[in-house]
Amino acid sequence: MRNIEVYIENTNQSKEYPFGITLKEIADDLQLKSAFPICGALVNNKVRELSFDLVKPKNISFIDYSHSDGQRMYIRSLFFVLYAAVKDLYPQVRLKIDHAISRGYYCELEGIGTEFCDSCVDEIKIRMQEFIRQDLPFVRKGKQLSKILEEYHENGMDDKVRLYAETGWLYAYIYYMGPFSNYFHGHLLPSTGYIQKFDLERFNGGMLLRLPSEDSFRRLRDFVHQEKLFGIFREHKEWGEILGVTDIGQLNAFVEQDRAGEIIKISEALHEKKVAEIATQIAGRVPKTRLVLIAGPSSSGKTTFSKRLAIQLAVCGLKPHTISLDNYFVDREHTPLDENGHYDFEALEAIDVEFFNQQLLSLINGEAVELPKFRFSDGKRFYDGEVLQLEADEILVIEGIHGLNPDLIPRIDKSMTFRIFISALTAISIDDQNPISTTDNRLIRRIIRDAKYRGYPALETIRRWPSVRRGEEKNIFPHQENADVMFNSALLYELGVLKKYLEPLLKSVPENQPEFAEALRLLKFTGYFKTINDDEIPPTSLIREFLGGSSFSYK
Repeated sequence: MRNIEVYIENTNQSKEYPFGITLKEIADDLQLKSAFPICGALVNNKVRELSFDLVKPKNISFIDYSHSDGQRMYIRSLFFVLYAAVKDLYPQVRLKIDHAISRGYYCELEGIGTEFCDSCVDEIKIRMQEFIRQDLPFVRKGKQLSKILEEYHENGMDDKVRLYAETGWLYAYIYYMGPFSNYFHGHLLPSTGYIQKFDLERFNGGMLLRLPSEDSFRRLRDFVHQEKLFGIFREHKEWGEILGVTDIGQLNAFVEQDRAGEIIKISEALHEKKVAEIATQIAGRVPKTRLVLIAGPSSSGKTTFSKRLAIQLAVCGLKPHTISLDNYFVDREHTPLDENGHYDFEALEAIDVEFFNQQLLSLINGEAVELPKFRFSDGKRFYDGEVLQLEADEILVIEGIHGLNPDLIPRIDKSMTFRIFISALTAISIDDQNPISTTDNRLIRRIIRDAKYRGYPALETIRRWPSVRRGEEKNIFPHQENADVMFNSALLYELGVLKKYLEPLLKSVPENQPEFAEALRLLKFTGYFKTINDDEIPPTSLIREFLGGSSFSYK
């Protein structure tokens, strides 16, 4: 029998195996020690399921739940089990997995009516547990797209019919779990038996699907109260429903009908309306409020939002002055390091908090101060002669990732502040059971901005992203519910616009780099969008911060 040689990165060894052997058979042979069961593997830096069979020499790195792609495989598989349980118990009900919230996923059952109650959730959970005990395999099959569309239509999956009908594909893939079929945008676990921990609870009129901790299957992820964040998701979902754009298929239909301009205009108008409402709230608190603090994670659009808010504050009769926390970085040699020995710009200690507070107190007291600047090229603070002195009717607008951290302004009376949290909370989904990660939305923005303004290739941005995310989880998200107001910077149309800028950047990531898998995943995801021309996007749009063409100065 013919053999093939594979290199196992987990053990740093080469081994010969029979032609056609599966990844699962190799994993069983190796008996790798892992805190979690093996979920899948990276084969030549492409994510593969354990059923994948090898017919050529490959590099293999087995992954478990501790790996981001392993977690995605687990979560998608859990989505399928939830879908099957709902379909089995309530065949006419439509399951919608809306978005990540409170360290889980918010789900709704459309069409269940007044029967929805705690016992319904318990019944669904019990059926899920039964499917898991049966250890049903997830089977991936390639079929003619026309036959798959017929199957989707028979099962009431009009969202998937919309998405795939215009692709022009001849063949596509579909997953089966027993008698149930669906498709999840990425790879799955081998079978339901691999799912060891989850929970399902009533939550805000729907259900919360809870996930195992990233550290142990013995416990669930800690529940985090995020009522304000949930309210913003709910508001934008209602906007999407009003516009008739809640998933990619519906957005693509507008593009096909040459109506993308309508979505752009309405999306921008909704943004402007919300900014104006926030400015009105702030004006109602003046003269007590002197500081507006704007915080949010990377690529959420804080800078453009602060400039647009300043305009609306001026409309309300105030005189705003915008300050960026980036100008208060400590000199590079004093910047803290992360666990990998890299500069940790997401840590609060990267900001000269004492100096920042001194300047704020001076400004509040009506004193003149010379504002600092920070030169990123050599990591040094400098001054260019800009002096600021606040009058009684003037207000400071301060933007930066730590804006809501109470340790940022320990010397300032909190009653003098108005706090805003901003993030790109993606308002549309791929389809009913495939939400779009808000993290992906921000990563796409950052890849484009880093390439355009900082000269960083996509490879470097993707490589640094996990460290950025750890910094956000530690320093930003724990404080988001401290906000007086939240602002969703995502635009319904933006991923259709960003697609054409993103794709060439992702295609430049070499196959021999670990980041290749992430580049492929993003390429596949954005491939579902019809391209939207950016000609109608106004120069004041928040998305111009990433695309270019803004009428605001970012110096």
